[in-house]
Formats: sequence, C-alpha cells, structure tokens
Amino acid sequence: MSRTGTFPEEVEARLALDAKEIIARYPHSRSALLPLLHLVQAEEGYVSSAGIAFCAEQLDLTKAEVTAVATFYTMYKRRPAGQYHVGVCTNTLCAVMGGDEIFESLKEHLGVGNDEVTEDGKVSLEHVECNAACDFAPVVMVNWEFFDNQTPESAKQLVDDLRLGKDVKPSRGPESVCTWKQAARLLAGFADDRATEGPQAAGPSLVGLELARKRGWAAPDPDNLPTAPAADEGEGGTK
Repeated sequence: MSRTGTFPEEVEARLALDAKEIIARYPHSRSALLPLLHLVQAEEGYVSSAGIAFCAEQLDLTKAEVTAVATFYTMYKRRPAGQYHVGVCTNTLCAVMGGDEIFESLKEHLGVGNDEVTEDGKVSLEHVECNAACDFAPVVMVNWEFFDNQTPESAKQLVDDLRLGKDVKPSRGPESVCTWKQAARLLAGFADDRATEGPQAAGPSLVGLELARKRGWAAPDPDNLPTAPAADEGEGGTK
C-alpha cells in the first residue's frame, strides 16, 4: 500500500471495476458486502484496513459497519493467511472419528496454533465447524476443497506436499487445489470454469439415492400431498 489505509491508485481502479460488476447483481448495494470482502481478500490474502475502507466507500457504509461484518465471519481473515489454508473439522462426528487427533498432530507437525501461519507463509491452520461432509468424516479442507477420510498421517503428508509445491488433488471437485487468493476471488463471484471438474458427489453421499432407485421409491407429488384437517371451531380454532 502506498497510502496509509488505502490501496495504490492503480489497484483501487482495478478493484472498482470488479466491485461495480458485483454490486450490479443485487437490488440493494449493501447486499454486495460479503462478496466485496472476498474481493479485497483476494487482493492481499486477508481483509486489511485498506480493504475495509474500499468496501465502505463502494457501498456508502461506515468502516465500522464493514468491520462488524468482517470480524463476525471466520472466513474473512484480519491478518495474512497461508497460501494454502488448511481447515480441520472438529465438530462432533469428525471429532469422534479422529478430527481432534488430526488437528493436534498438524499443530505439532507445522509448529503453529489455531489460525496461525507457517514461517514460510505456505500453510495456515484452523479448526473449523461442520463442513457438511459428515459421511466422509474426518474431513480436512484446503482452501475449501474436500479431502475426505483423513488420518493424522495422511493429513501430515498433505501439508508437506503443499509446502513443497506439489499438486494435490481433492477427493471431490477440481483436479487440483487453487491458492487462497484464487479461492477468495471465486467466492467473490468470478468463476474459473472449473466447477464441473472431478466428481461432485461420491460413495456414501449416493447410497440413499441408489437405494431409492433400487426399491422404486420416489418423492411424493407436491400437488397431491395430504392436507391437515381444518381446526374445530369448538376447540378455539377457525375454519
């Protein structure tokens, strides 16, 4: 940053064009705050004071209003994250399946605590809440891509490969993991045309669907669903 608390003029001009596109998607401009925070996070790897000021100016909000949102959601970082942000699910099912053990082993292996970054800036570590992938527990995420059925050893190998610059392939989704900044730009709403790469669902997630097909089950017709009987007026209801 060349000016205190602001982006350099050429960066701000470039971000303003992206911001204009984002804001145009919403009927009320302030609804664009979440993707705008991802946009500025994509620029620096975290939401800096310059990012706060930029979002406030674009949406005619106070910096206090923007800061309140940026500090409420853990997906926005207030200090630089690693090039690869590793999230270990420690919610109930993942925890009992080994998530807590994975998280503790990675802290020791990397020499960092929760929401801290390795000295080389390659990897940051965070224990996260449910990733909505309980059927693959314990789950680790790298820049929000899934790595299913992990163990302490496989998780340590994963972060070692990331630090060495090796290509790593998620269990589902894209064929390789993008950087933290690239992931932030995706969340801002700028697609990279990789959404259809790799399997989107697999294994346990499809068991219910396969069983339904095998047994000929189908969802009920919404036009022929039974209706509840009208309440009896004598019991205080109305017809």
